[in-house]
Order: sequence, then structure tokens, then C-alpha cells
Amino acid sequence: MKLADPRHRWFALIVLCLGVLMIVLDTTIVNVALPSIRSDLHFSETGLVWVVNAYLLTFGGCLLLGGRLGDLYGHRRLFLIGLASFTLASLACGVATTQVLLVVARAVQGIGGAVVSAVALSLITTLFPEPAERAKAMGVYGFVCAGGGCIGVLLGGLLTGTLGWHSVFLVNLPIGVLVFAMCVRLVPVVRVDLQHRSLDLPGAITVTAALMLAVYAIVGGNEAGWNSARTLALLGSSGLLLCVFLAIESRVRAPLMPLSMFRLRNIAVSNIVGVLWAAAMFAWFFITALYMQLVLGYAPMQVGLAFFPSDLIMAIFSLGLSAKVVMRFGLRKPACAGLLLAALGLVLFALAPRDGNFPWHILPGMVLLGIGAGLAFNPVLLAAMGDARPEDAGLASGLVNTAFMMGGALGLAVLASVAAARTSALGGAASPAALTAGYHLAFAAGAAFAVIAALLCLLLRESGHAATSGAAAPEPVA
Repeated sequence: MKLADPRHRWFALIVLCLGVLMIVLDTTIVNVALPSIRSDLHFSETGLVWVVNAYLLTFGGCLLLGGRLGDLYGHRRLFLIGLASFTLASLACGVATTQVLLVVARAVQGIGGAVVSAVALSLITTLFPEPAERAKAMGVYGFVCAGGGCIGVLLGGLLTGTLGWHSVFLVNLPIGVLVFAMCVRLVPVVRVDLQHRSLDLPGAITVTAALMLAVYAIVGGNEAGWNSARTLALLGSSGLLLCVFLAIESRVRAPLMPLSMFRLRNIAVSNIVGVLWAAAMFAWFFITALYMQLVLGYAPMQVGLAFFPSDLIMAIFSLGLSAKVVMRFGLRKPACAGLLLAALGLVLFALAPRDGNFPWHILPGMVLLGIGAGLAFNPVLLAAMGDARPEDAGLASGLVNTAFMMGGALGLAVLASVAAARTSALGGAASPAALTAGYHLAFAAGAAFAVIAALLCLLLRESGHAATSGAAAPEPVA
């Protein structure tokens, strides 16, 4: 098998995207089954939260480490290990008869999912060193990430209603086995020469613990209160561990994360943009669904269909248009224009009335957000990965995945709190007018995040993308 053969590369891309699709589906498909899981395994309200939190903690905490392990020990090998771990953990979830087994298996799922997500992007970057083909490949990857969540909601409802909650986990078994077999056959081993192949264990422990504490603080912030002693202690501990990690990385001979990476403008800027953009987009998806259900009275299926126009537009851009736009205009202009369009879409949602209708008050914002996300996702990913050396591709992938994950979780928590505080001040959730006012404030804050991200995109260097055309591809081994 040769990397130069276009067929092999595109077949390998399909395999990698199938693996990522399984991870993306799982993050949403399980939420639909939570009521059934609660009644069957007799979870309390607080205990049920750990079915989600156990996954989020390990997923968010292990993204950076998973990407770096791929750099050290082989991206393909780590992809297979992560895929096997996720698939076996899905089996354990599917046959779980106790609360403890399900929660522990979900934590293992999170570890496997983090490794697959981080390593898949670095493998795609390595397989497609030419700018035009890399842009197309990133578009396919973006399509899978964007569309997988919506598919998960519909598939979760279908499986839970017909086969029971166990099926939402067991459906991963045939997919995981198929992707594993296809990966062994189609994805090449890539040799990357490293001066140091030893793992920075103190750095790995501190950064993983810091990220886990941060995720735990964020996902529990609304319940415990953002000014509570628990939340502040968790965030403070996370910040302290992060400072310790940076001190370790500045002194160790073979750091887990070379701090010199942050001197590369495109990597630094794209990760900050990723945090802000994910904060706006995650909150938009969540709060829009609440607005349509609690204010406009839409049924869950109607909510899913309402998001279809934005998903369709993102799919069209991801599967062709986005790559052409990047090759024609570079990274800076499409990223900036896309985020400004997304901000305008959020402004339209911030103006939607209490008695709004779909054609006039929802569809225009959906269209703008679909176009904006379709334009911006590809160049932001290319900027995040383009300046990284081949031996740091996994680390760069872990960084941008962590930025999106942490930004989305933090943005959703903060903007949901902003909306709740505004609603409470105006009369509480029983009043549709108060609910609408709270959602308006959250949408406006999300638009501000998107505008700041757009302005930061003006700092991106086009040379970071152009450099990919001259980068030598690592030698594949059949």
C-alpha cells in the first residue's frame, strides 16, 4: 500500500471518519436513552448525571494525552487501541445490570473516544499533505462531526423506543468491529522519526488531572452554583495543576507538550478561536432547542427537523464548497466571514419574538449559521494543524479537540446560567416572556463570542496553509 495512491488515501479517510462518527453519535444518542436507563437501573436524579459526566470527564481529560501518545507510539496503533477500548466498553454498557458497571464502562468509553478523536485528525493530516486534498479531507471530517450529532438524536429515539436503552450501546459493536478490520487493511503505518520517544509521565498526569477537574467544575457549575466553594475549589485546583504542568514542560527534556508550539501563530490563534466558536455554537444548539420547545411549543421531532436546513447547508459546504473556498481565498477570509455570518444568525435569534414562527424567525438564522459554520470549520482546522510538524500532529490534534470540547462545555454552562439568571429576574420559567428574554441575552452573548473569534481570525497567517504544500510526508509502511 502506498500513500501516493489516491484510492487508498480516500478509503482510509472513510475508515477514520466512520470511527469518528461512532464517537460523535455516542455523545448524543445516550442522552435520549437517559430516562429509560434511570427507570431500569433505579438511578437517582444525581446518580443519573454520572452516566454523562463519567464519559465527559475522561473524554475531556484524555484528548491531549491521547494525541501525544499517538505521536510517540504510532497514530494507527493508538487509533486501533482507542477503537477497541471504546467498542469493548460499549459492550459492557450494553449488558450492564448495575449502576456501578454502567458508570465505569462509560468512563472507559470516554478514554477510548478521546484517543480515537485526537488521533484520527492527525492521521488525516498525515495522509493528505497537499493543500487541496487536505482541505477536501478536512471537509469530510467536518461533515461527519456536524451531522453525527443530529443523527444521534434521531437514532437514539428510534433504538430506545423499539429495542430498549441497551441497544444504543450495543449498536457500536458491529460498527467498531467493522472499522477495526478496515483500519488494519486500509490505513497505513506511518513512521515518524523522534529524537525522544519517552513519555513525560509527570506532565501527562498533571495535565490530565487539570482537564478532568476543569470539566467536572464546568458540568456541575449550574447545579452547585458558580460562586460555590466546590466550584471555585475545583477551578482553582485545575488552574494550579495547569501551572505545575507548564512548569514541568519548561524544564523536562522530552516534554509532553513543547511550549514552543504556542509560538506558532496559527496554532495559538486557531485554538483560541476554537474555544470562542464552540462556546457560541454549543450554546446556540442547546438554547435554540429550548426556545422552540418551551416557548414555541414544538414537539421533539419538530425541533430535530428545524435544525435540518443548517445541517444540510453545512453538509454541502463540507463536501466540496469549503475546500474550493479555502483554495481560492486562503484561511483568513473564509474563517472570518463564516464567523461573522454565524454571529449575524445568533443576532437574529436574539431578536426572535415570543410568538415567532419558523419561516420568518427561525429559518433565516439557521441558514446563516449553517453557511457560517460551513465556511469557518475547515480553515480553522487547517490552521490548527497546518503549522505542526509531523511528529507533533497528534499533539496539535489533541489541542484543537480539547479547545472545542472545553470551549463548548464552558460556553454552554455560562450562557445557560446567563439565560437562567435573566429569566429568574423577570418572573421565572413559568413566564414565556421571561424565558424568551433569557434566551435573547444568551444568544446576544454567543454572537459577541463569534464576533471576537472572527476578529482573531484576521491574525491567521496564510503561510501556515501554504506551508502544507511543501511539507514532506512521512514514509508509510504497508
